[in-house]
Amino acid sequence: MSRRAWALLLVLCGSIFLEGIDVAMLSVAVPSIKSDLELPTGTASWVMTAYVLGYAGFTLLGGRAADLLGRRRMFLIWLGVFLGFSMLGGFATNGWTLIVARFVTGVAAAFMTPAAMSIITTSYKEGPQRNKALLVFAGTAAGGFTLGLVIGGLLMQLGWRWVFFAPVLLGSLILLAALRLLPVQARPTRRDGSFDLMGAATAAGTMLLLAYSIVRLEHGIHGWQVTVGAASAGLLLAAGFVMVERHATVPLVRLGILRKTSTVRANLSALLFVGAFFGFQFMVTLYLQQLRGWSSMETALALIVMGADAVLAPTLTPRLVSRFGNARVIFGGFLIAILSYVLFLPVGLDWPYAAMLPTLFLSGTAFAFVYGPLTIAATEGTEESEHGLAGGLFQTATQFGAATGISAVTAVYVLVEANGDGSPQEILSAFRTALIVPAAMVALGAILMAFSLRAPPPRAVGTGD
Repeated sequence: MSRRAWALLLVLCGSIFLEGIDVAMLSVAVPSIKSDLELPTGTASWVMTAYVLGYAGFTLLGGRAADLLGRRRMFLIWLGVFLGFSMLGGFATNGWTLIVARFVTGVAAAFMTPAAMSIITTSYKEGPQRNKALLVFAGTAAGGFTLGLVIGGLLMQLGWRWVFFAPVLLGSLILLAALRLLPVQARPTRRDGSFDLMGAATAAGTMLLLAYSIVRLEHGIHGWQVTVGAASAGLLLAAGFVMVERHATVPLVRLGILRKTSTVRANLSALLFVGAFFGFQFMVTLYLQQLRGWSSMETALALIVMGADAVLAPTLTPRLVSRFGNARVIFGGFLIAILSYVLFLPVGLDWPYAAMLPTLFLSGTAFAFVYGPLTIAATEGTEESEHGLAGGLFQTATQFGAATGISAVTAVYVLVEANGDGSPQEILSAFRTALIVPAAMVALGAILMAFSLRAPPPRAVGTGD
């Protein structure tokens, strides 16, 4: 690739790195925010939940907006919104201001990230060049989250508000570079100049309700009526969305893309893998801090080895994909993930860090082998006019996966712990039981990916429904 191509990729990777460290740093800062602003526990939890809802609820719409309204335009506008509301969060003096800021920041990420991904798929030639770019992009995303834990711990020495201000400083540099480097594209044309507003509204409503029902899983049987009600309403609205799209002159989502086996398989695999990864990381963080008494900084430094994917994804993974193909590399990554999570199941009360190290390193390695190749599989064979939609579907799957994984392990942990006597051994038993969830998720993902090993390569699809 030319220097300009690398510079463009650096800018786009900067945006996904920004999104990754933003989430990670906030997870470190929530306890201090809760204490400083005197927030109730429920309000403090919504500081994290609001971002998830905004991101998961609008990613599908964001991906399609990039196709219909312009990738460059969507990237620049929503990067600006991301920075503006991140700054608002830093100046917040009450919980509701912070929650609104986090929700809109999540919405901005939902539009910005698929736009960045679709710029890559349309700016780099299909084949090794595009694969390399996507793998670097994916490795940066995961590395941003892992490094964000450490960066967040360091910034907390200056105060929790710097967790919001630091992304603004980094993002401003990215925005200035993007204005210069992002390719100017012709304004997309729509056959009748219309925009599927009803499809956009039902899509956003469906995603919000389903994301909310998933987030509520961590409450277990408490308030189950709300959880079931939100899920039921989301499914009904999803049916309405399908009806709207079937009759729309220019649908927001061409339903035919949902019948493409390779795309569906890639998205379901991403949901399972990302859910397992974040669910596992969440439980390990609780284990180290709650049961072992490690500080947030000690925990962050311990987990940094999971950031091996940031090194392996752009270096080793492209060579493996070139030699063995996407499907085999992904399947191998799932097998590594199964091994890593199973190795951690017998975790004890006094395990040394050396005993945890193999799992932490292997889980990061698995991420490098799975996530990047899945981004290739999710967009491979789709028309250029639908690359934003394909990227939006993939990002939606990963966001739902993260929410599902964290909520599922939390629900299992709380249920088992509630039936114990509160002793360290009983708490450890709850941890071990919850850790079965990530192992089961990657096992299902491995079975799903096994069907792709002999599947023919995907072909570009037409625009018909």
